[in-house]
Amino acid sequence: MHPLPSRYWWYVVSSRWWYWDSWFSSASSSSSAGARSRIMAHANVICDELAEAFAFVGNSFLKPMSQASDAGLDRAFWAAFPDFGDEGVATVLERCFQWAAKGESVSRDERVRDVSVEYARLFIGPPEPAVAPWETFYEREDVVSGFGEPTFRMRERLRQLGLVVSNENNQYEDHIGIELLCCSEYVRRAVEDPACTREASAFATDVLAPWVGRFAMQLEESSASYYRLMAELAMSLIALLAPSE
Repeated sequence: MHPLPSRYWWYVVSSRWWYWDSWFSSASSSSSAGARSRIMAHANVICDELAEAFAFVGNSFLKPMSQASDAGLDRAFWAAFPDFGDEGVATVLERCFQWAAKGESVSRDERVRDVSVEYARLFIGPPEPAVAPWETFYEREDVVSGFGEPTFRMRERLRQLGLVVSNENNQYEDHIGIELLCCSEYVRRAVEDPACTREASAFATDVLAPWVGRFAMQLEESSASYYRLMAELAMSLIALLAPSE
């Protein structure tokens, strides 16, 4: 087995995003179903960009901004972020753009510190995380500790993909960030293996969709700012892959 590539743990802004943003913006359909059709029809063109989008959001949940990319502070980053021709994604990206623009009067160091403090309050504590970032806590109402069945299922899924978690924080495998990175890997592999397209859709539908909405709701109830937007962006990307009800 081999570790996840480093780009799945550290996101580097790529100039390709600027090119593809103009392509995506020209798409006429605004529905998730329409976006899914274009993704399937142009898999060789789009899959890498969708994989990077999932990877960026996943990485955002794995470390505080002080230890990772601070690209999310920039309006230009959100202006260039592809919306995949989907109205739901575009709406969240506009909110991210407005959030970044609103903070421009504050020094970058202070903004990084504020977002990192929010990360610690939400996902670290003390005394404990305000919002649990692990799927186990959303499987049942009475869960009080992590490392449940979802952890073992994710561990097995990663093993089947030939991946191992390589992170210094030793996060459980059902962490929101790791699950989003797993979805990113399915999408990336879909370019060469059509079966991975089905796997990506199944993973988004059966694993991510059932709990990420509740995770986002808890972030809103905890007065989260940046990370609530990241959860909403995750939900909109998941909707591109998960079939409509």
